[in-house]
Amino acid sequence: MLIALFPGDGIGPEIVAQAKRVLDALGIDGLTYEEGLVGGAAWKAVGHPLPPETLDIAKRADAILFGAVGDPDCDGLERHLRPEQAILGLRKELGLFSNLRPAKVFPELADASALKPEVASAIDLLIVRETNGDVYFGEKGFRTTAEGWREGYDIMSYNEAEVRRIAHGGFQAARARRGKLCSVDKANVLETSQLWRDVVIEVAKDYPDVALSHMYVDNAAMQLVRDPGQFDVILTGNLFGDILSDQASMCVGSIGMLASATLNAEGKGLYEPIHGSAPDIAGQGKANPLATVLSAAMMLRYSLGLGAEADRIEAAVARALAGGARSADLGGTMGTEEMGDAVLAAL
Repeated sequence: MLIALFPGDGIGPEIVAQAKRVLDALGIDGLTYEEGLVGGAAWKAVGHPLPPETLDIAKRADAILFGAVGDPDCDGLERHLRPEQAILGLRKELGLFSNLRPAKVFPELADASALKPEVASAIDLLIVRETNGDVYFGEKGFRTTAEGWREGYDIMSYNEAEVRRIAHGGFQAARARRGKLCSVDKANVLETSQLWRDVVIEVAKDYPDVALSHMYVDNAAMQLVRDPGQFDVILTGNLFGDILSDQASMCVGSIGMLASATLNAEGKGLYEPIHGSAPDIAGQGKANPLATVLSAAMMLRYSLGLGAEADRIEAAVARALAGGARSADLGGTMGTEEMGDAVLAAL
């Protein structure tokens, strides 16, 4: 089993290193690694955020463990050369369309949430986000209006096949959990969202055991802080899912705790923490590696079929937290390697 390691920028190398330590500690037979450059690090080295050599590794690998991309030095580059194009390029080239972002409060971290502990402790949800369409992949550019004004545009669009594909994934996820799916859109003003809602309703006929509801995205944002315990699976598009999953991360206490998986139709996946590259603390050993460690657990479960090993990692993280392990974002003083040590000790 070949794992592609793409540490990327900022804190990426530090957190990926800790996840690899945990994977190595499991002693999984046949697990090998190959590392590649992505993001700003790749642009600085070879002039492109997703070099052909890196893409080749990604295509040959059974799964990808990704750190983070983003480098202030690259902010002035043309858009197609910016670090973020690495992740978008991998999604496009590998057909990675289904992003799974679980959000669940560890009991020990209920007080770290911005919400009241009794509200935060009820959070146990999964956001299923489509990641191969929407405004991030639609036609975009700059033009000049008839009046001579500069105008930027980004076209939001989905076709019914794209919606149907991700909807099936959402319903299947809900069926495996508590049987509730809330589809989030903005159908009252967006034609793209109206199509989304129509197709989701059609797909729902194949899942009579799953309770379907609909919610506008602005209301969903409010409900995530008012009563997050009402949600089981949230199904939504690329733009809305990007925003809501980051909001959910703060509801559970820290963006440093949320893992994610992005899968294609064959189950091959890219696994990454949902936080960014945090250039302000890069190289200082301060970053929380737990989201990356938990992403590695998702990788074992979803792409490699090693559910028991994934359970061991997740249980070790819970034990480390129960034992008092806290990085700065969780109100503690432990550094990146110390947090990794705590998980390894629990493992």
